[in-house]
Amino acid sequence: MAEQIPDTPEMQPLTRIQVLIAMGVTAVVLLVVSKVWLHFSSVPLLAVRFSVPAVLQGIGLGVGISIASAIVYRIWGEYRRSADQYLAMVLKPLLLPDILWLGLLPGMSEELLFRGVMLPEVGLDFVGVVISSLCFGVLHMSNLKQWSYVVWASIVGIALGMSAVWTGNLLVPIVAHVLTNLVSGAIWKISDRNPKNL
Repeated sequence: MAEQIPDTPEMQPLTRIQVLIAMGVTAVVLLVVSKVWLHFSSVPLLAVRFSVPAVLQGIGLGVGISIASAIVYRIWGEYRRSADQYLAMVLKPLLLPDILWLGLLPGMSEELLFRGVMLPEVGLDFVGVVISSLCFGVLHMSNLKQWSYVVWASIVGIALGMSAVWTGNLLVPIVAHVLTNLVSGAIWKISDRNPKNL
Protein backbone atom coordinates (compact mmCIF):
# COMPACT_ATOMS: atom_id res chain seq x y z
CA MET A 1 0.00 0.00 0.00
CA ALA A 2 1.44 3.36 -1.04
CA GLU A 3 1.96 5.89 1.70
CA GLN A 4 -0.26 8.95 1.28
CA ILE A 5 1.38 12.32 1.50
CA PRO A 6 -0.69 14.74 3.55
CA ASP A 7 -2.15 17.68 1.65
CA THR A 8 -0.22 20.64 3.03
CA PRO A 9 -1.15 24.24 2.36
CA GLU A 10 1.23 26.27 0.21
CA MET A 11 1.46 28.97 2.84
CA GLN A 12 0.86 29.14 6.57
CA PRO A 13 -2.06 31.36 7.59
CA LEU A 14 -1.10 34.90 8.51
CA THR A 15 -1.95 36.58 11.79
CA ARG A 16 -3.93 39.82 12.03
CA ILE A 17 -0.78 41.78 12.87
CA GLN A 18 1.11 40.23 9.93
CA VAL A 19 -1.68 41.19 7.51
CA LEU A 20 -1.89 44.76 8.84
CA ILE A 21 1.91 45.14 8.70
CA ALA A 22 1.99 43.71 5.16
CA MET A 23 -0.72 46.17 4.05
CA GLY A 24 1.13 49.07 5.65
CA VAL A 25 4.54 48.08 4.25
CA THR A 26 3.08 47.51 0.77
CA ALA A 27 1.39 50.92 0.85
CA VAL A 28 4.65 52.60 1.90
CA VAL A 29 6.63 50.76 -0.80
CA LEU A 30 4.12 51.82 -3.47
CA LEU A 31 4.24 55.41 -2.22
CA VAL A 32 8.06 55.40 -2.30
CA VAL A 33 8.10 53.90 -5.81
CA SER A 34 5.62 56.60 -6.90
CA LYS A 35 7.72 59.37 -5.36
CA VAL A 36 10.97 58.10 -6.91
CA TRP A 37 9.27 57.63 -10.29
CA LEU A 38 7.92 61.18 -10.19
CA HIS A 39 11.37 62.49 -9.23
CA PHE A 40 12.95 61.03 -12.38
CA SER A 41 9.99 61.65 -14.69
CA SER A 42 9.14 64.70 -16.74
CA VAL A 43 5.45 63.72 -16.68
CA PRO A 44 3.47 65.18 -13.76
CA LEU A 45 1.22 63.24 -11.42
CA LEU A 46 -2.38 63.01 -12.60
CA ALA A 47 -4.26 65.77 -10.76
CA VAL A 48 -6.34 65.10 -7.67
CA ARG A 49 -9.11 67.67 -7.61
CA PHE A 50 -11.78 67.45 -4.94
CA SER A 51 -15.30 68.09 -6.14
CA VAL A 52 -18.70 66.65 -5.32
CA PRO A 53 -19.20 65.39 -8.92
CA ALA A 54 -15.83 63.57 -8.79
CA VAL A 55 -16.73 61.92 -5.48
CA LEU A 56 -20.14 60.91 -6.87
CA GLN A 57 -18.51 59.53 -10.04
CA GLY A 58 -16.10 57.52 -7.88
CA ILE A 59 -18.96 56.20 -5.75
CA GLY A 60 -20.93 55.25 -8.87
CA LEU A 61 -17.94 53.47 -10.37
CA GLY A 62 -17.20 51.71 -7.07
CA VAL A 63 -20.79 50.48 -6.80
CA GLY A 64 -20.66 49.32 -10.43
CA ILE A 65 -17.40 47.43 -9.89
CA SER A 66 -18.78 45.86 -6.70
CA ILE A 67 -21.92 44.66 -8.50
CA ALA A 68 -19.88 43.35 -11.44
CA SER A 69 -17.54 41.56 -9.03
CA ALA A 70 -20.48 39.91 -7.28
CA ILE A 71 -21.86 38.72 -10.64
CA VAL A 72 -18.48 37.40 -11.81
CA TYR A 73 -18.03 35.70 -8.41
CA ARG A 74 -21.35 33.88 -8.83
CA ILE A 75 -20.92 32.75 -12.45
CA TRP A 76 -17.17 32.07 -12.79
CA GLY A 77 -16.19 29.14 -10.59
CA GLU A 78 -12.44 29.49 -11.15
CA TYR A 79 -12.56 33.15 -10.12
CA ARG A 80 -14.71 32.30 -7.08
CA ARG A 81 -12.15 29.72 -5.88
CA SER A 82 -9.27 32.10 -6.55
CA ALA A 83 -11.00 35.05 -4.85
CA ASP A 84 -11.96 32.94 -1.83
CA GLN A 85 -8.40 31.72 -1.44
CA TYR A 86 -6.94 35.24 -1.81
CA LEU A 87 -9.54 36.88 0.43
CA ALA A 88 -9.27 34.15 3.06
CA MET A 89 -5.53 34.73 3.24
CA VAL A 90 -5.96 38.51 3.57
CA LEU A 91 -9.30 38.92 5.37
CA LYS A 92 -9.77 35.91 7.64
CA PRO A 93 -7.32 37.14 10.31
CA LEU A 94 -8.71 40.70 10.27
CA LEU A 95 -11.37 42.13 12.54
CA LEU A 96 -14.33 43.86 10.89
CA PRO A 97 -13.03 47.40 11.77
CA ASP A 98 -9.71 46.50 10.08
CA ILE A 99 -11.57 46.51 6.74
CA LEU A 100 -11.23 50.31 6.85
CA TRP A 101 -7.46 49.92 6.41
CA LEU A 102 -8.04 47.38 3.63
CA GLY A 103 -10.03 50.05 1.81
CA LEU A 104 -7.79 53.04 2.42
CA LEU A 105 -4.20 51.77 2.25
CA PRO A 106 -4.29 49.78 -1.01
CA GLY A 107 -6.94 52.00 -2.56
CA MET A 108 -4.90 55.16 -2.18
CA SER A 109 -1.37 53.81 -2.69
CA GLU A 110 -2.23 51.58 -5.67
CA GLU A 111 -4.15 54.36 -7.40
CA LEU A 112 -1.29 56.80 -6.83
CA LEU A 113 1.18 54.43 -8.51
CA PHE A 114 -0.87 52.79 -11.27
CA ARG A 115 -3.27 55.57 -12.30
CA GLY A 116 -1.52 58.64 -10.88
CA VAL A 117 2.08 58.00 -11.97
CA MET A 118 2.28 55.03 -14.37
CA LEU A 119 -0.74 55.86 -16.53
CA PRO A 120 0.38 59.40 -17.46
CA GLU A 121 3.90 58.07 -18.06
CA VAL A 122 2.89 55.31 -20.49
CA GLY A 123 0.09 57.36 -22.03
CA LEU A 124 -3.33 58.70 -21.14
CA ASP A 125 -4.94 56.51 -23.78
CA PHE A 126 -6.29 52.97 -24.08
CA VAL A 127 -2.82 51.43 -24.55
CA GLY A 128 -1.60 53.17 -21.38
CA VAL A 129 -4.70 52.00 -19.52
CA VAL A 130 -4.13 48.37 -20.61
CA ILE A 131 -0.41 48.39 -19.70
CA SER A 132 -0.97 49.96 -16.28
CA SER A 133 -3.94 47.65 -15.65
CA LEU A 134 -1.95 44.51 -16.45
CA CYS A 135 0.74 45.65 -14.00
CA PHE A 136 -2.01 46.32 -11.45
CA GLY A 137 -3.42 42.83 -12.03
CA VAL A 138 -0.04 41.15 -11.58
CA LEU A 139 0.36 42.96 -8.24
CA HIS A 140 -2.61 40.88 -7.02
CA MET A 141 -1.03 37.51 -7.85
CA SER A 142 0.02 35.55 -4.78
CA ASN A 143 0.76 32.40 -6.84
CA LEU A 144 0.27 31.07 -10.38
CA LYS A 145 -3.01 29.41 -9.41
CA GLN A 146 -4.44 32.90 -8.86
CA TRP A 147 -4.54 33.65 -12.61
CA SER A 148 -8.31 34.26 -12.64
CA TYR A 149 -8.00 36.78 -9.79
CA VAL A 150 -5.26 38.54 -11.78
CA VAL A 151 -7.50 38.62 -14.87
CA TRP A 152 -10.37 40.18 -12.91
CA ALA A 153 -8.06 42.67 -11.14
CA SER A 154 -6.74 43.69 -14.58
CA ILE A 155 -10.28 44.24 -15.86
CA VAL A 156 -11.09 46.32 -12.79
CA GLY A 157 -7.84 48.21 -13.44
CA ILE A 158 -9.08 49.03 -16.95
CA ALA A 159 -12.31 50.48 -15.51
CA LEU A 160 -10.34 52.52 -12.97
CA GLY A 161 -7.85 53.65 -15.63
CA MET A 162 -10.56 54.70 -18.07
CA SER A 163 -12.23 56.74 -15.33
CA ALA A 164 -8.92 58.55 -14.77
CA VAL A 165 -8.51 59.23 -18.50
CA TRP A 166 -12.10 60.40 -19.01
CA THR A 167 -12.23 62.68 -15.97
CA GLY A 168 -8.57 63.73 -15.75
CA ASN A 169 -9.01 63.44 -11.99
CA LEU A 170 -7.24 60.81 -9.86
CA LEU A 171 -9.85 61.30 -7.13
CA VAL A 172 -12.44 59.32 -9.14
CA PRO A 173 -10.51 56.01 -9.27
CA ILE A 174 -9.29 56.53 -5.68
CA VAL A 175 -12.86 56.81 -4.36
CA ALA A 176 -13.99 53.88 -6.54
CA HIS A 177 -11.08 51.66 -5.44
CA VAL A 178 -11.47 52.46 -1.74
CA LEU A 179 -15.23 51.87 -1.89
CA THR A 180 -14.83 48.60 -3.83
CA ASN A 181 -12.32 47.30 -1.28
CA LEU A 182 -14.52 48.35 1.64
CA VAL A 183 -17.67 46.78 0.17
CA SER A 184 -16.09 43.51 -0.98
CA GLY A 185 -14.06 43.18 2.22
CA ALA A 186 -17.04 43.83 4.49
CA ILE A 187 -19.35 41.49 2.55
CA TRP A 188 -16.77 38.69 2.52
CA LYS A 189 -15.95 39.18 6.22
CA ILE A 190 -19.60 39.24 7.29
CA SER A 191 -20.51 36.22 5.13
CA ASP A 192 -17.46 34.33 6.44
CA ARG A 193 -18.72 34.91 9.98
CA ASN A 194 -22.24 33.81 8.99
CA PRO A 195 -21.76 31.09 6.33
CA LYS A 196 -25.39 29.98 6.61
CA ASN A 197 -26.47 33.33 5.18
CA LEU A 198 -24.99 32.54 1.75
